[in-house]
Amino acid sequence: MDIADLNELWDRVTGTQPRPETWLVLATAALALAAVLPFGVWRWTRNTITIAHEGGHGLIALLAGRQLSGIRLHSDTSGLTVSRGKPTGPGMVLTAVAGYPAPSLLGLAGAALLSAGRTTALLWGATGLLLALLVMVRNAYGVLTVVLTCASFVLVSWLTEPDVQAAFAYLVVWFLLLGGVRPVFELHGRRRRRHRGGQGAGSDADQLAGLTGVPAWVWLILFHVVTLASLSGGARWLLDG
Repeated sequence: MDIADLNELWDRVTGTQPRPETWLVLATAALALAAVLPFGVWRWTRNTITIAHEGGHGLIALLAGRQLSGIRLHSDTSGLTVSRGKPTGPGMVLTAVAGYPAPSLLGLAGAALLSAGRTTALLWGATGLLLALLVMVRNAYGVLTVVLTCASFVLVSWLTEPDVQAAFAYLVVWFLLLGGVRPVFELHGRRRRRHRGGQGAGSDADQLAGLTGVPAWVWLILFHVVTLASLSGGARWLLDG
């Protein structure tokens, strides 16, 4: 690949693409909603949200100076991120708090890129993040899930027309924004049914309560605020352009 090819590639990534028609933006929003609301569909699509959730834990752990040991993604859509370092303190708190907001914040960042016409940058950026995550995945199911997700971005980026790329990008961003909201409500429901026991115990909110002394319900409210605010802001960017 010569300099001219590299320049062309760079221009393609950093350039802007036309905004799709409003009907396509609304159609992708409807498709994303259909992938989040029905439980039979959600049990499969939730894997993508788990990838973002655990990736959020891992990224913040590294930024906080912790040593990331590995990430595991399971077929029941649960996940586990293991990092080494001081078991208490700001670094551990930031790592624990990062999971639930991560999909919504990624969706918000994606909406900002799409509103600026940066469809290709979004697709390539997502591919890079998935490849970085793949290095840290430590189980076969997790590797398969990340590889398939990454492959979908690569294939769409290289083999499809701009209209298809835009539709795919908008669908992904809508799904992150909408899908980031549901797990927090699910956690809230589990805690309400089994207060600090059963499935509620050991959640990120409980871990944060143990680390900070701030009640778990306060952290749940924080998760709700971040995910719902991201959905509101991201939707405005996507619809207004």
